[in-house]
Amino acid sequence: MRAAIQPRHLGCYPFAQRARHPRVNLPMRPLSLPRRVRTALGLLALTATALAQPAPLPVKPDLTVAADGSGDFTTIQAAVASIPRDNRERRIVFVKDGTYREKVRVDASYVTLRGQSRTGTRLEFSQGMNDYRANRGDTLGQAVLNINGDDFVLENLTVENTHGVIGTHAFAIYGRGDRTVIQDCDVFSQGNDTLSLWRTGNGQFSEDAANHSSPNGRYYHARLKVRGSVDFVCPRGWCYMTDSELYEVNPKAEAAMWHDGSRDPDMKFVMRRCRFDGVENWGFARWHHDAHFYFVDCTFSQAMRDRAPYRVIYPLNGGEATDADRKRNAELAATNVWGYRAYFHHSHREGGDYAWHQDSLAKAPGAPRPEQITAKWTFAGKWDPENPTGPAVKTISTAGNEITVTFSEPVTVKGQPLLMLSDSSAADYKSGSGTDTLVFTTANAYAAPTRIDFNGGAIIATEAAAAIRFASAALP
Repeated sequence: MRAAIQPRHLGCYPFAQRARHPRVNLPMRPLSLPRRVRTALGLLALTATALAQPAPLPVKPDLTVAADGSGDFTTIQAAVASIPRDNRERRIVFVKDGTYREKVRVDASYVTLRGQSRTGTRLEFSQGMNDYRANRGDTLGQAVLNINGDDFVLENLTVENTHGVIGTHAFAIYGRGDRTVIQDCDVFSQGNDTLSLWRTGNGQFSEDAANHSSPNGRYYHARLKVRGSVDFVCPRGWCYMTDSELYEVNPKAEAAMWHDGSRDPDMKFVMRRCRFDGVENWGFARWHHDAHFYFVDCTFSQAMRDRAPYRVIYPLNGGEATDADRKRNAELAATNVWGYRAYFHHSHREGGDYAWHQDSLAKAPGAPRPEQITAKWTFAGKWDPENPTGPAVKTISTAGNEITVTFSEPVTVKGQPLLMLSDSSAADYKSGSGTDTLVFTTANAYAAPTRIDFNGGAIIATEAAAAIRFASAALP
């Protein structure tokens, strides 16, 4: 029987069945590509393996979650709810190994949620979208992990929606924030829209849009394993995804990947060195609104369906359109004005490429070279989550017994840093964490600052990034 059309997201397919093994971790099919491809991809695989284990946490966490009671909180939700919604500092929440059967809603910005180990730290919950809509008292959200704040970082754990129904909406992660980083994680569902980051500026999907730093979302993903059904990775806005594995569980799914880039012609969904697999005849990619795909150095299993990324036209079965179908197609036509934009480079299928896999970057806007297609390029130079350079001191000024140090970007203070002075004394940190300006106090207003002594703590960048960026101790 046809499932009802979901009114808030057009990326759905009217098919649902109970999974025979709803929580089985379906394996990634090993690829046996032609020799001309294997050598290069082997090097890429070695690189991805070397990056598989994230570096140890370089600073002490602000909060620790442990199911056995050995931390500050026993649930993840209690920990993130303790952070004020107007938070301006980078707050690190460390989650010890264990299975946390709960839903989580993160309202604060600048939160890092890091697990002790990728498979040992598990956040899981059974949540179907229809069940969520029926439960009017549920304020946590439609996903297992619901992200409302900007500059959120998730790393080194597993998030799974255990609802177990193939072909119905069952979000694992739903996000409404700008500059979201998800890396070294497993993100699983048997349903649609597993990983849905839907930051928009029109209020339709982000009810508190005016409180965010950007009217549209920017998302960075690295070294993920994502499993799901229809449109199970479906960003709205800008998205860069690298060194990740994607698995389609639904043979009747129209597509696995989906993008909405209709609010700005520069919006892109870039997938680099990603590996795609799924059940026999799995579908690849589609869009309802203007989309802008780049697939660079990707690999596809032989089970892939021979259908290039395409725009959805109703009815989905290609039959005679009803009045409702024609009305819907007309509405979608208003958000499809930039034409076909799906580009490939050095991306190959096991058993032989389809014609639409041929290199086509020369046809993309600006004809970018492969080496140009980076995270920074994806985000039009306005955010570079892979930038390793930390904040630098720009200016220093003195007024009375206070010394003001201004950085190149907002910073977060961990501990009690000192500002060393020319007479070998030190000025004590007073305030400013979460801004670009720190204030230090001194008893000797005539001694000149010489350097920052972190005093066993740290000063780090507040903005979300792929790694913690430490401020330099040098002064101008």
